[in-house]
Amino acid sequence: MAARRGAAGYRRVLLKLSGEALLGTLEYGISLPVMDSIAGEIAQVHGMEVELGLVVGGGNIFRGVSGSAQGMDRAAADQMGMLATVINALALQDSLRRHGVPVRVLSAVEVGKMAEPFIRDRAVRHLEKGRVVIFAAGTGNPFFTTDTAAALRALEIKAEVLFKATRVDGVYDRDPKKDPNARKYDRLTYHEILEKELRVMDGAAASLARDANLPVIVFNMQVHGNIEKAVRGEEIGTLVAN
Repeated sequence: MAARRGAAGYRRVLLKLSGEALLGTLEYGISLPVMDSIAGEIAQVHGMEVELGLVVGGGNIFRGVSGSAQGMDRAAADQMGMLATVINALALQDSLRRHGVPVRVLSAVEVGKMAEPFIRDRAVRHLEKGRVVIFAAGTGNPFFTTDTAAALRALEIKAEVLFKATRVDGVYDRDPKKDPNARKYDRLTYHEILEKELRVMDGAAASLARDANLPVIVFNMQVHGNIEKAVRGEEIGTLVAN
């Protein structure tokens, strides 16, 4: 299994933020104080001269899988989910700009004048110029999650690592919110998460990361300073690698 980085940290990373993590104490939508706190942490990491790409989910607004489960056509539901990620991306862009961070939103679907279309070379140039890049609208296709989009974008921009920031402090064998005896894993292989059917990411995302030897670190984004710790290469959360 790959080792974590030392004090020097990473140069180029992809950070996946769950839409649900933007809720705060709300049941629906975006908690502006939570968004501002996340933007502040990202601004601090940006000040470390780290090239940072972001993928944000849309579960705080609409989840395609949930819509499908209620009888909607899955493709239509997923398209709505993609638009939810665009809303979150634009909100995060606004918050980052208020923190003085140069940022661009690149969308996998055409959204007129609200965001640039995703072009890989354009994304890389933005990163090289010191801009944070937010990738919106998933892969642009239904039936794929934002986890898969995060793994795909990480590979396209040649990120050294994929950070998955959630509301729990790593990967457990059972839901720690339901079972106080749930065991946290410090390290896992992709084979283990697929074999044990652990809900780290969907199978397509895990397969992409595994085949490209891309390490994934899962950690709690609600703990202040965790994003910086992850970027510095400190032991945090759960490391998933070959």
